[in-house]
Amino acid sequence: MISSKITGTGTFIPSLKKENKDFLNTAFLNADGSAIPSKNSEIVEKFKAITGIEERRYARAEYTTSDLAFFASEKAIEDANINKESIDYIIFAHNFGDIKHGTIQGDMIPSLATRVKFRLGIENPNCVAYDILFGCPGFIEGIIQAQAFIKAGIAKKCLIIGAETLSRVIDKHDRDSMIYSDGAGACIVEKTDEQDSGIISHATQTFAKEEAYFLHYGSSFNKNEDKSIRYIKMFGRKIYEFAITNVPNAMKMALDKSGLEIDDIKKIFIHQANEKMDEAIVKRFYRLYKKPVPEGVMPMSIHKLGNSSVATVPTLLDLVLKGKIKDQKVTKGDVVMLASVGAGMNINAIVYRF
Repeated sequence: MISSKITGTGTFIPSLKKENKDFLNTAFLNADGSAIPSKNSEIVEKFKAITGIEERRYARAEYTTSDLAFFASEKAIEDANINKESIDYIIFAHNFGDIKHGTIQGDMIPSLATRVKFRLGIENPNCVAYDILFGCPGFIEGIIQAQAFIKAGIAKKCLIIGAETLSRVIDKHDRDSMIYSDGAGACIVEKTDEQDSGIISHATQTFAKEEAYFLHYGSSFNKNEDKSIRYIKMFGRKIYEFAITNVPNAMKMALDKSGLEIDDIKKIFIHQANEKMDEAIVKRFYRLYKKPVPEGVMPMSIHKLGNSSVATVPTLLDLVLKGKIKDQKVTKGDVVMLASVGAGMNINAIVYRF
């Protein structure tokens, strides 16, 4: 039975660190433009208590999203020890394209996947490069698409990338701006005939009724700013309630398809959106099986890296596989789950055996 497995991973974590204390002099406003009565020290303290974020990383001015992706891709190719010319597909998940520092316009022509192929120096015209816009679950969806290509017999090796520079699409007057960060992660997915490793099952859902615009573009909360300039906006409470209700069900769907038991799962690599939300999702997932959450089952990187959208899952996975997160490791034979939720609203999950 043809399946696929991850043979290499790589990340690029930007060098510019922005700590919570750096927001103490920011002019935060309510959505109607009015001043928030709380002191910034109180806003920041409450923010950390909810999200778990202490600091985040921003890309240097000379780098764009596709640059970060190139750096991560080089590492993934090297880790997989493959010839780059043998890659059949480059699937690049992002949401805003390349946004140069100091500008407000996203650039997606040519596609960011094409730009990475160019930077990698891949000459093979049969290496097909394209982008997907799928919100934060884009990287996981890219792996699912690669699995489909491999099972269909039209690919043997795929490069999957998740990268974003969210620091360039945030409204500095919005408290939610403290959540977002920049980063990139990539992996190589290859055909395998092994029966004891690789992708076992997956599930994907899109909710597009009232949920469709929980994440959207909107004007600055500062009513004196140009209203034609748009920033990433979200209805945080609605997203939280949606996620803790629906993500566990999608995770269960993927696990039930696998034929495995909840006790078989050793790690859950979940999108690093909000620590409290992620904890609630995993707790509800285990509750569906009437089980307590095992200690250490959910590695976290959000405390130091923030929410880099499509980059959080591949970055977290690479850090754990490379032994860079304390007291977290994956060994041969371990069953893990990758899961994410984001703009769409989209949800997906993969059950995978190393």
